[in-house]
Amino acid sequence: MIKDLTVSAFLEELSSKRPTPGGGGAAALGGAQGVALGEMVINLTLGKKKYADVEEEMQLLLVKLEEMREEFLRLADEDAKVFAPLAAAYGLPSGTEEEKKHKEEVLETHLLAASLVPKAVMEQAVEAIKIMDILARKGSRLAVSDVGVGVSFLRSALLGAKMNVSINTKFMKRRETAQKLDQEAYMLAEMGWKLSDEIYANVEAALK
Repeated sequence: MIKDLTVSAFLEELSSKRPTPGGGGAAALGGAQGVALGEMVINLTLGKKKYADVEEEMQLLLVKLEEMREEFLRLADEDAKVFAPLAAAYGLPSGTEEEKKHKEEVLETHLLAASLVPKAVMEQAVEAIKIMDILARKGSRLAVSDVGVGVSFLRSALLGAKMNVSINTKFMKRRETAQKLDQEAYMLAEMGWKLSDEIYANVEAALK
């Protein structure tokens, strides 16, 4: 499991020619780092008299981010799990019409699965970016730069995951399903990148 690897071991695996981990796992791990920074900001906010009025809200957000960090790590491993049967499916024989039909059906199943995992990463990233927006406004001013770093990781996770949706839907034969997924991914990306850019700009302004 990715969460059981050291940082150097993960990077060694990522840099190799082995198919996993790849961009999908890296995107999900980036999301985990982004929410971990959000957790740090909350932990630096809790217990401070200056932020007593948001104490309860911060506690609730902390629980949410902890859950999201675990989910990002789960999705990083899930990305590798769904890619393995997809890679194997490309090697299925297609010499006869029956074999060709079987191969197409198997590929379609695994292409869909390989699209849904990065889409889930995107959904998590958007929700996490919304929380970072709250932290940028209500969290400790001493850690506002960490909000900017965290939202940058989440933006990368969001857009990186979108690439993995697109590379799989591109080869799907069921074009109606593929187009629906592409549209949903685009809407998530647009929502997330616009908000993350606003947050980053607000953080930069706060640092001047």
